[in-house]
Amino acid sequence: MADKCKIFIDGGEGTTGLRIMERFEKRDDVKLLHIESELRKDANRRRELINESDITFLCLPDAAAIEAVSLVDADNDHTVIIDASTAHRTLPEWAYGLPELDKNFRDKIKNGKRIAVPGCYASGFNMIAYPLISHGIADADYPMYVTALSGYSGAGKKAIALYEADDKANDLYAPREYALSQMHKHLKEMKAVSGLAREPLFTPVVDDYYCGMIVSMPLYTHLLAKNVTPERLRDLYASHYEGEQFIKVRASGYEREEALNGFLSANAFDGRDDVEIIVTGNEDRILVSARFDNLGKGASGAAIQCMNIKLGLPEETGLKLGL
Repeated sequence: MADKCKIFIDGGEGTTGLRIMERFEKRDDVKLLHIESELRKDANRRRELINESDITFLCLPDAAAIEAVSLVDADNDHTVIIDASTAHRTLPEWAYGLPELDKNFRDKIKNGKRIAVPGCYASGFNMIAYPLISHGIADADYPMYVTALSGYSGAGKKAIALYEADDKANDLYAPREYALSQMHKHLKEMKAVSGLAREPLFTPVVDDYYCGMIVSMPLYTHLLAKNVTPERLRDLYASHYEGEQFIKVRASGYEREEALNGFLSANAFDGRDDVEIIVTGNEDRILVSARFDNLGKGASGAAIQCMNIKLGLPEETGLKLGL
């Protein structure tokens, strides 16, 4: 690549695109390619910028992301596409951008030119579920159920406007369950990446705060393939993610509710790009939770981390990790 990596953000006006743009403000190793505002939807101009770039970030709806990939010239062997949409996450020719899951995921990001950024809910779910299945703690047919609470920033510009309007509707002041038909768009990658035999039951909730997410999975220990306690399961996660600076497992002792003052706040990692995994419960019923910023490790932070891996840079470059 050139001295300065040429970056184009297709869809830079959305929440994820703006966050990615912000992360480049203090970096002198990249050159941003800007599209004229009146040509944002012009396919020919987008084609020029995509093919000029070393890395193009797609922050678009699925159909537009698929179209953008088709704009890469047939003889272009240098442009890397990092797609934040749902469109390519389960395609085998695309790398799945969650490198901490195991070495194969990181290697595929490093060596590939097509990288799919995971969905925010799916990121939390797979960080919990993948070690359970890969280490034989849970069988592939374990009936997994997951809940998730997110700030409204993940719902897109139209929803953000509704939540921040002066005449906000009364129901927006309370948590709201959605995807009630069990057809959430992240379910496909939850199943495919974790190794489950079927999609999990999933209850997402959006609430009246801007940013932050907590994804939680309850487990019946008698249904698991191996006998575990909260302490043993915590040690498994600590071993699986050993050396990973973006995923921190709470130290032993936090399985006791009093160590957390009885509550887990979903906005505790607002503004950060790392994740905290917490194991609580007892010998009969265990709760595993992952909390992070839905716009950080759940979106733009993950995209930048993948770019850093691809460029051979320290993965934390331009990102914010907790102490």
